[in-house]
Amino acid sequence: MIMITQLQTALLDLLYSVQDTDIKFIIGGGFGIYLKTELVRQRGLRTLFQEWPKVRSTNDLDLFLRPELLIDSVKLKPLSEAIFRLGYRVIPGAEKYQFVKPGPGGADAGSIKIDILTGPQSHFAGTRVKVDARRARPNPSVGMHAHPVNEASTLEKGLLPETVAGNLSSGEAWQAEVFLPHPYTLSMMKLFAFKDRLNDTNKEFGRYHALDIYTILATTTEAEWGHALEMRDQHRNEPSVIEAGDLVAKYFSSLECLGMIRLRESRYYRPELQLIDFISALQELFPAGAKTTAQEK
Repeated sequence: MIMITQLQTALLDLLYSVQDTDIKFIIGGGFGIYLKTELVRQRGLRTLFQEWPKVRSTNDLDLFLRPELLIDSVKLKPLSEAIFRLGYRVIPGAEKYQFVKPGPGGADAGSIKIDILTGPQSHFAGTRVKVDARRARPNPSVGMHAHPVNEASTLEKGLLPETVAGNLSSGEAWQAEVFLPHPYTLSMMKLFAFKDRLNDTNKEFGRYHALDIYTILATTTEAEWGHALEMRDQHRNEPSVIEAGDLVAKYFSSLECLGMIRLRESRYYRPELQLIDFISALQELFPAGAKTTAQEK
């Protein structure tokens, strides 16, 4: 099992390799949620819920790149070179946007995976980037693609800067700045991830995605919550937002819904979690029938 400190070292190695460039990482996924949890814990910030799940393990680094880096692809070359220099290999079928660094002796156990992602396909309209549902391909090519996430239309809004500090693989202490997605953006992405994985045996039927949504809301600060409601109103007519409301209604609107069942099945679940408060907050953030409501106003 990969320890959080190992992922932190892997991230710092990458950050060290691209220092003094225009590359800034937006960290999503489980590790991004961990960083946010630690940030609010260390600062003693008041959050939406008092009860949080146990910290879950992950071996993934979800690195989101601002679309501008793919549009001006020369800026991406240092990252492409660093990934291979640090011993990562391409994952067959996902070449150029998914990479893995094998564990000791080349084993799968202890491996670290990197996903390179970016914002929606629509962000590349009118540019030289060739984009489809799976890949955004920079032109000219620099040996790296990114997977577009269409539900992340607010990717660059409300980013939270965070300093990651620890040791490089060389043992040297180092620190660098990354950015964390706004809870509205991250919870939206996790809702779609749950939908995609709820029947996937290899992904625990979406259990950790369901729990992640709870964690995202639980660690949302008062200021972030107010901003999230503003973002809800600004984007409520977008297809992905409308679908998010439908997903909440279908999977997270009562304790008997499949999403709430999956959440309670997670090994990181705690009986003390504020499930009723979670259901209420999630429905407020992603109301069903958002488009109809907006048109009636």
